[in-house]
Amino acid sequence: MLFWIVAAALTFGACLLLLAPLARGNANAADAQAHEIEVYKDQLLEIERDMARGLISASEAELARAEIGRKIIRLSDAQQTAGSTAPSRPLARWIGAAAILSLPLVSWGLYAATGSPFYPGQPLQARLERDPSQAFVDELIARAEAHLAANPNDARGWDVLAPIYLRLGRYSEAATAFANASRLDEPTAARLAGEGEALTAAANGQVTADALARFEAALALQPDDLPSRYFVALASDQAGNGEEAGRMWQEMREGLPQGSPWHGVIAAAMDGEDAAASGDDQAAMIENMVASLAARLEANPHDVDGWQQLIRSYMVLERPQDAQSALDRGRAAMGPASPEGGHLAAYGLSLGLEVEQ
Repeated sequence: MLFWIVAAALTFGACLLLLAPLARGNANAADAQAHEIEVYKDQLLEIERDMARGLISASEAELARAEIGRKIIRLSDAQQTAGSTAPSRPLARWIGAAAILSLPLVSWGLYAATGSPFYPGQPLQARLERDPSQAFVDELIARAEAHLAANPNDARGWDVLAPIYLRLGRYSEAATAFANASRLDEPTAARLAGEGEALTAAANGQVTADALARFEAALALQPDDLPSRYFVALASDQAGNGEEAGRMWQEMREGLPQGSPWHGVIAAAMDGEDAAASGDDQAAMIENMVASLAARLEANPHDVDGWQQLIRSYMVLERPQDAQSALDRGRAAMGPASPEGGHLAAYGLSLGLEVEQ
């Protein structure tokens, strides 16, 4: 509330400064013209005195009076011209006043629509000491939360906020955000799978009945949704149906493209057993796919999704040092203060990695 009071006071003062010249109108110009006429009159009297004292001749006095007379005539003509256009000047002043008074309405309307009036202030020293990548995430969350506080029925806003909550480990809030997006717009495979993943994470990795229902609903909409297929198989494994889970994971693996990080995820879920290859062959295959992804990122380092996949693959393979290195290289390639760099930083923090200042 204090913000709006201060803003209104400053805007009111600025408008007064702009309106003052319009209110005065042509008063200053009229005063200047009257002053000039008085000066010319004094000059005529001075000519008469000089001629009486014999300082100038009658012919010289006549020439001087004629010149001053011409100046007075020109000034009178200018006054008449100004008088003939005077009726239009009040209209111009009203138009100018209306334009000035409309500025606060337009500017406040734009600020309310695009600004962040609810974002809390922060001391300068705190902003200087904060990690730039984390600052980006904090600001993104604050903007999204402020927007949703004013527009709680914006499904797209919940779509933006939900995966950020999930990556930062705020699983209950992530599940609520995914559910809100489905309720306000329509359930999609991505929204249902996201809610199921958040519920699973909140249960410390256990696929609950509610989470399983979300994954099955996602598969009914999109049968090839990889996260949903993975977690449905995981639910079977946790229920004691290891053989059925292994079959589903194997079917997933056979349909995956080369270089997909899901190879490593599925291999870790199957405890290193592969129905079609020995353990050593499988490990070599996974290493080759991760190495291929790393090489592709060296050639094209501006692929933020690729860096995220590589980081996740290293974590699944229990190689946290390589994951940390990939995170550092990805942020350096994107720029630590860029939105993409902030995205990678948030993802790394959600996996327990360190983000350098």
